[in-house]
Amino acid sequence: MKQTTLMLLLLAVVTIACDDAPNPNTNPSNPTGKKVFYNGDIYTVNPNQAWAEAMYVKDGVIQFIGSTDEAELAAPEDAEWIDLLGSFVMPGFHDVHLHPLEAVTDNFQFILDDRIEDPEDYSYDIKDAVKQNPGTDWLLGWGHWIDVPLAANRLPKTIIDEIAPNRPVAIMEQTSHSIWCNSKALELMGVDKDTANPPGGIIMRDTNGEANGLLIDNAGNMLLDIALAPTPERAQNDYNGLVNTALPELAKYGITSVCDARTYWKREHHKTWQRVHDEGKLTVRANLGLWAYPAEEDASQLAALKDLYRFDKNSLLQINQIKLYCDGIVHNTTSAMHDDFHVDYFHLPSNNGLNYFTETRITKYIRELEGTGFDFHIHAIGNRGVHEALNAIEQAGTSQGRHRLTHVEYVDAADMGRFSQLNVTADAQVAGHFTQPDQWHENDYLIGSALNQNNIPIKSLHAANARVTLSSDWDVSELNPFIGLENAVTRSPQELSLEEAIKAYTINAAYVMRQEDKVGSLEVGKEADFVILDRNLFDIAPRNISRTNVYETYLRGELIYER
Repeated sequence: MKQTTLMLLLLAVVTIACDDAPNPNTNPSNPTGKKVFYNGDIYTVNPNQAWAEAMYVKDGVIQFIGSTDEAELAAPEDAEWIDLLGSFVMPGFHDVHLHPLEAVTDNFQFILDDRIEDPEDYSYDIKDAVKQNPGTDWLLGWGHWIDVPLAANRLPKTIIDEIAPNRPVAIMEQTSHSIWCNSKALELMGVDKDTANPPGGIIMRDTNGEANGLLIDNAGNMLLDIALAPTPERAQNDYNGLVNTALPELAKYGITSVCDARTYWKREHHKTWQRVHDEGKLTVRANLGLWAYPAEEDASQLAALKDLYRFDKNSLLQINQIKLYCDGIVHNTTSAMHDDFHVDYFHLPSNNGLNYFTETRITKYIRELEGTGFDFHIHAIGNRGVHEALNAIEQAGTSQGRHRLTHVEYVDAADMGRFSQLNVTADAQVAGHFTQPDQWHENDYLIGSALNQNNIPIKSLHAANARVTLSSDWDVSELNPFIGLENAVTRSPQELSLEEAIKAYTINAAYVMRQEDKVGSLEVGKEADFVILDRNLFDIAPRNISRTNVYETYLRGELIYER
C-alpha cells in the first residue's frame, strides 16, 4: 500500500509560519482517487457507529468506515494511505444562516468604529471616506449602533449633509436593521413628507414630519436596493469577495455547507453564486435563500421566485429556499412582541414591533411556493413573531416543506412543542457574546426582565423534541463554529450537550438543506465532507473548544484547505 504521513503535527513553529490558504489545485466538482484515512479518532455523528479509526474514500464517496485492520481488507492495493496520527476527525460543519456576499464585498467602502458614542465624532471618519473614495456615486459604509444617531442633538442627516451635501451617503448599522443617510440619499429614494412607511419599515421623522435620515428595517433595505442596483463593477466586487475572501474563510473553519440567508436576487446575488459554480471555484455546498421583498406586489414576486427555483442533488449549488422576515429586532424595538415595548422610539399607533410579512401573507407564500419545492427560512425574533410564523406554517396545511425559524430569541412555553409537531427546525445563533447569559438583561429597559430569563432557549426547544440547528449569522457574529459550539454547551441554563451541539452543526443542518442522505455524518455511501482538527472535542474542557484549529478540510474527498 502507498502510505502518506499527515504532516500537520510536526512542529508548532512550522504551523505558525505557514499561510492559511485553501489548496488552489483542488476541483471538488470532479472528485477522483482512492484514499484511506487511518489511525484517527473519527467521530461519525452516526448513532449506529459513533466512532471509527479508519475511513476508505473512493471518488469522493465513503466506501468503508471502521477499524484500521478492517480497512486493510476493504481498500485496494493502489489506495493512498494517509496517517491521521491520532487526530480527531468529524463531518464538515454546516452553517445554515450566514451572509457571505454582504460580509466581504467592496461595495461597502468604509467601516465606522462601533465604540464611538457621540454621532458628531463620526464626522472625521465620514470625511476621510469621502476623500478616499472620490466621485459622485453612492458612498456606502457600516458599523455604528443605532443608539448613536438616535441620540444626536440635531437631525442625523445634517451631520452627513455638512460633509457630503451633493453625494448620496448611506451607512448600515451593525445589525443591518437600520440605515443612517443624508438628504441626497433620501432625495434619490423619493422620500418626502407624504411618503408612507413601507411594509416592515419606518421612515423616522422630525417634528415637522420631514425624514430625519434614519431608515428602520425594510425602509433601509429599500434604500440599499437603489444604492446597490446591479452594475458590472458591483457584480465583480461581489464575485471577488466571495472567491477571494468568503470561500477561503469557510474552508479555514471546516465549513463545507452553507445557506446564504439573504440572497438579494434583484441585486443579482444568485448570478454571482452561479458564476462561481460554473467556473469550478465553488468550494462549499450552498443553498440560496431568495429574499422575499416585503414591498413587492405578490403575484409578480411569486412568479419571479418560481422561475428562479433550482434543485439538483448532484450539484454543489441549490436555489431552493425563501428567506422571509416576520419581524425586526429587539434592539431597535421592531421585533414582534405580544406586549408593548417599554420605550417608544417611533410614536406609531402600536408599539409592539412590526411585521415585514404578516401571518396571513406568510401563509399565502408558503402555499404558493412549497409545491415548487421551496423551503422557508423565516426570521422570527419576538415571541409574537415566532407564534405568528408557526401559525402560518400550520395554516398552509401541507407537509412537504422543511421550514425553519431563525433566531428564535423569545419563544412562549406554549409554542415550544409546536416546532416538533409541525416539523419546523429551530435555528439559533449563539456565537455572538451578546447571546450569552451574562448579556441577557441588556434589553430589560426595552421589554422587562421577565422575558430575559431564557433568551434563545435551545435547551428547552431540544427538550420539546424540536430539531435544533446552530449557525453564525456571519458577519453579525463570528463565523468560527468552535466559538458557537463552546457557547452552546456553556450557556446554562439554556445549553446543549456537546453531542447535540455537533448534531446541530452537522446532520440536523444537513436535513434543513435536503442533503442528509449525502453528508452530515460519516457513513458508507455518503460523500466525504470532513475536517481534521488539532484536538479531540470530547477530551477537552468545554471552555477550550473555541481554541480548536482545523488542520485540513475535505469536500467530496478532496482537500480544500490545509493549515
